Amino acid sequence: MHPSRETQSLLLRTPPGTGTLLQACIDPLVATATLGAAVWSFGGRFDGACLILALLVFAMTFPGSLARNGSARAGDLALDIAAGWLAIVALLLFLGWASRTLEAFDPRVILAWSLATPAALFVAHRLVPVLWPRVLAAEGMHKTAVIAGANDLGRKLAARLRSSPLLGIRFAGYFDDRAPGRLPNVVPRENLGPLSALADHARSNTVDVIYIALPMASQPRILKLLEDLRDTTVSIYFVPDIFVADLIQARVDSIGGLPVVAVCESPFYGFNGVVKRISDFVLASLLLALISPLMIAIAIGVKLSSPGPALFKQRRYGLDGRRIVIYKFRSMTVAEDGEVVRQATRNDSRVTRFGAFLRRTSLDELPQFVNVLQGRMSIVGPRPHAVAHNEMYRKLIRGYMIRHKVKPGITGLAQVNGLRGETDTVDKMKARIDYDLAYLRNWSIALDLRIIVKTAAVLLHRNAY
Repeated sequence: MHPSRETQSLLLRTPPGTGTLLQACIDPLVATATLGAAVWSFGGRFDGACLILALLVFAMTFPGSLARNGSARAGDLALDIAAGWLAIVALLLFLGWASRTLEAFDPRVILAWSLATPAALFVAHRLVPVLWPRVLAAEGMHKTAVIAGANDLGRKLAARLRSSPLLGIRFAGYFDDRAPGRLPNVVPRENLGPLSALADHARSNTVDVIYIALPMASQPRILKLLEDLRDTTVSIYFVPDIFVADLIQARVDSIGGLPVVAVCESPFYGFNGVVKRISDFVLASLLLALISPLMIAIAIGVKLSSPGPALFKQRRYGLDGRRIVIYKFRSMTVAEDGEVVRQATRNDSRVTRFGAFLRRTSLDELPQFVNVLQGRMSIVGPRPHAVAHNEMYRKLIRGYMIRHKVKPGITGLAQVNGLRGETDTVDKMKARIDYDLAYLRNWSIALDLRIIVKTAAVLLHRNAY
């Protein structure tokens, strides 16, 4: 028995979420509203240059990503917001200086807005998750959901529903054909009975949404369940169980009307790729223009400190696992690029005195901005590893090669979270890879800006030697 076209469409449909849209709008709405309040408080008019600034800020903060988890600890939430907002303000000031439009704004307005916005964002991200469910409940828009299938996927979905109050969905329990004693991590009150009882429960109780989390191998059970639910008014969604633990930029697409599900895809697909490349090119060009005197001085210092070339070239894996050549200032007496590459260790005799300074301050990485202009690298992305290290770790760490779905970066999410320098154990490398994959799942321009700002705070970290 094969599902009809209508059933296929039903199974692949994903639920629209007013809470998701609200989450996306918090940052841009608060930032633009605070700008309007600052202009009004100093007697200005919200037109002309201020309107353009508001549109720029809205575009840079939508969808909301300055605070990825409003329920996080207060300190973590504040740090997240402050870092992201500082990056945006710094970029706006630079654009204003470069375009000579700063004089069009009242300095008091810009200062007040810059200081008030992060505080307003913090309050909004704390209050909205508390107040929004109450608004939905008062308006009769709060929904009750049950899940068909108390497997790993169903339990993961239930956890997401509990931790996402902006969705306005209350999780009521599971329906599963297994005996209650065979349902791990499910409390008795959440076990609502077998699948055969779901339709009757939906008719006699307040159930607005049903999520089907059954494996695809259970197609006959799914079709039977859908048939039983035809005379109910519940909304039905299917949660596919395809490689759930490793979904990277997953989405539903269609090819000529045929639905396809992206399981693992680069975040820089289509327009996002154009935005990423333009931002890389512009920032790399500006930074190279500013730091070229410093790079010349470093090159002279490398030549004077030890025999050998100023630049060190090494093969790395780039986008889609293709080999590229990256540039660094030479910091060692050797230039290893063979089948076996030994990582630098503390007090490594191969590192020169000047090279130790370069590695400690990450100044040896500056020539990689040339790689960015060439299109081989990005400013932000997973750090490239030597080919020899890739060949070793791809056999030891599940999902290791997925990090190559994007161009390698000069800095990355792992590096600003303390994972720099030597990875002398598989666990340390796995922790780095976990952050790399989190970057792929959660990429946004605001996240890139946060990482760039945080990079400055870790340049003197002692893990690099």
